[in-house]
Amino acid sequence: MPPDATPSDRPPQRLRWSGLTHRGRVRPNNEDSFLALTFDGHELRFLGKVGEASQKNTDFVFAVSDGMGGANSGEFASRIAVDRITALMPRCFRMSAMGLASGFSDVLAELFADIHKVMLDHGRSYEECAGMGATLSLCWFTPEWMYFGHIGDSRIYYLPKEGGMTQLTHDHSHVGWLRRQGKLNEREARNHPLRNALNQALGAGHQFIDPQVGAVGYQAGDRFLICSDGLNDGLWDRALQEFIREPPAPVAHLDPARRLVDAALEASGRDNITALVVETLPAGDQPLTP
Repeated sequence: MPPDATPSDRPPQRLRWSGLTHRGRVRPNNEDSFLALTFDGHELRFLGKVGEASQKNTDFVFAVSDGMGGANSGEFASRIAVDRITALMPRCFRMSAMGLASGFSDVLAELFADIHKVMLDHGRSYEECAGMGATLSLCWFTPEWMYFGHIGDSRIYYLPKEGGMTQLTHDHSHVGWLRRQGKLNEREARNHPLRNALNQALGAGHQFIDPQVGAVGYQAGDRFLICSDGLNDGLWDRALQEFIREPPAPVAHLDPARRLVDAALEASGRDNITALVVETLPAGDQPLTP
């Protein structure tokens, strides 16, 4: 985590985002949810699926959740996850404004614990919600730091201006652990029979959770991708980067989230698919291309 934040003389940057979710070709309903909002110390506003705005005097949160459970409880679970996020946002903006950067890890841990408790309570109280759970991957943009919290196998990727792509989050599964240990390559992990078996998630009967929390200092030109595992089912990591950085000419005019979801749907579509792309722009400059 970064040291306590100090006031910056850097002019506020801008964020541009695009988000899209699709139920895929097989599933009867969509258990994915995504969230885009901006807030200050007094109010919170939900954002559209596509947009661009200044970071002056406001923070932003973007999140993706993939629900699980019988009947419609998976859909309900992911909605609980994104809806509960709104409760702590104004409080956290005040912490940011006071330079209390070190408190973000505690706040995000508290947020995940709160969602986890609500899901367990619903699972115990309502038969139709028994065993319901959800993943959650959340990015919180302050003027110079992106703080993130994560649990499950949805993912957050970081694409720095200079090139390349890094998966910031850990897949909370045995297959994910094997991949991080270098015991499986990407192809082997994608085809492993236990690739969807999670050892951590919100709710889902887990008594204890240990969400991953971290931070990235970013600059204008950096990009971030938040996605559900349905996107990775259709696209390899190399393709994810290509469709964000250097998309094929026929789809270059589409927003990044649309490019990714359409490509994953064409390649697989066996699961729900969600992509949320956030691009950081210099204040007052023209948007990045493409």
